[in-house]
Amino acid sequence: MTESATAFISPLTFQALSGHPVTIQMLATEDHAMAHINLIRWANLLLVAPATANHLAKFSYGLADDLLSTLYLAANCPIYLAPAMNQAMWHHPATQENIDRLEQRGVHLVGPDAGQQACGEIGIGRMLAPEAICQQVMIHTKPVLQGKRILISAGPTREPLDPVRYLTNRSSGKMGYALAEAALQAGAQVTLVSGPVALKISQSVDVIKVETAKQMYQAIISQAGDCDIYIGAAAVADYSPTTMQTAKIKKNTDNLQITLKKSPDILASVAQLSNRPHYVVGFAAETNHLEQYARQKLEQKKLDMIAANWVGKSEGGFDKDYNALEVYWHDGQQSLTMTTKQQLAGQLINLIAQNINEKNST
Repeated sequence: MTESATAFISPLTFQALSGHPVTIQMLATEDHAMAHINLIRWANLLLVAPATANHLAKFSYGLADDLLSTLYLAANCPIYLAPAMNQAMWHHPATQENIDRLEQRGVHLVGPDAGQQACGEIGIGRMLAPEAICQQVMIHTKPVLQGKRILISAGPTREPLDPVRYLTNRSSGKMGYALAEAALQAGAQVTLVSGPVALKISQSVDVIKVETAKQMYQAIISQAGDCDIYIGAAAVADYSPTTMQTAKIKKNTDNLQITLKKSPDILASVAQLSNRPHYVVGFAAETNHLEQYARQKLEQKKLDMIAANWVGKSEGGFDKDYNALEVYWHDGQQSLTMTTKQQLAGQLINLIAQNINEKNST
């Protein structure tokens, strides 16, 4: 426990509940000349919950001025941090830089959650519930999709009008890429079909880059039959120009008419394959009637699950680092509250794994 933690709850309480001693001081004890080193050597995993803005900064810069920061530096096991702080502190550039640096070093962040905070403000920064933290850690320690082959689509498509212009949407691909990383961490073999984005992905993920809806359709259909799970997170253009002009369109008239044709329905096509993946998951971004449209899409396209989110009504969604999802399947639903897309991806992958296990057992 840190010194600040003891101001909230007595070390004796934790000792009585756990049946184990609680360590507070960093200095050597009579039993161990290097107690702070011995304490971390037996650990299979280090979880810091709550991880304050102060300790995120210490970990980021390698400071070691208390027991916790010393344990962090001495750890050679996987490290998980469950951030907890005021929403303004979470959004501060210094905190975000510290988080980026820690993630680049392989540290796993679990949360934070969004909602009412102890200070009375509302926003992102609450520590995830203990049950949710355990679920996230379990994804890494006990891979829930070990050996599964997963196909994921991500990002927007670009439908060319002429050599310099195209139709597209606001998708950044962040959700799809986060899902690919989460699936990889859950033990799956991952293939990612990506529209044009400016994102990096683990070298262990097989990436197929495409640009148009037609190219994405061809890439996904060619891969889908060999996969156990398909997650259609890409924002594929519903319509594309009937023809692409070979020369740049000049601004010669006050009005310009462009004829569009419907793009191929990738999600429905995958679900209707004779050798379809065992589990097909769709996404739905809606501006109104979210549950109605999501459930309609779930049934009409013969999906196993659909993840729906609001657009234009919150701080999450297209081209944002945060999102919230309402997840529906044929005999259930679950709300995943506003959090980072990385954390949200882990929660969704875990939910998919749970549903697949239930489906297999029936």
